[in-house]
Amino acid sequence: MSSLLAAASVASQQLSQLAAHSAASGPPDVGGGAAPPGADGLVTVLKWVAWSVTALCVAGIFGVAARMAVDHSRGGGREHVKGLGFVLGACVLVGSASGVVGALV
Repeated sequence: MSSLLAAASVASQQLSQLAAHSAASGPPDVGGGAAPPGADGLVTVLKWVAWSVTALCVAGIFGVAARMAVDHSRGGGREHVKGLGFVLGACVLVGSASGVVGALV
């Protein structure tokens, strides 16, 4: 159990570093061309989606933690590591999305 907590602590530190780096980088620079009409609305929608997905990732971590706590009180809890892995994978994907888009553009 202590190795799981240590791994979660390391993952949390790495995610916070990744979040700090991606928040500082901002949206990717797509060049010097003129933006099409309505591009400001699209950027606003993309920001809303980014915040919503980030909130869902945090809610997913809380959900897995709650299930683990309930099952731990019943004597279980180890089977939720797979769910936590999926949620943390989604968090990494969300955190690295701007970097991936920046590399492709």
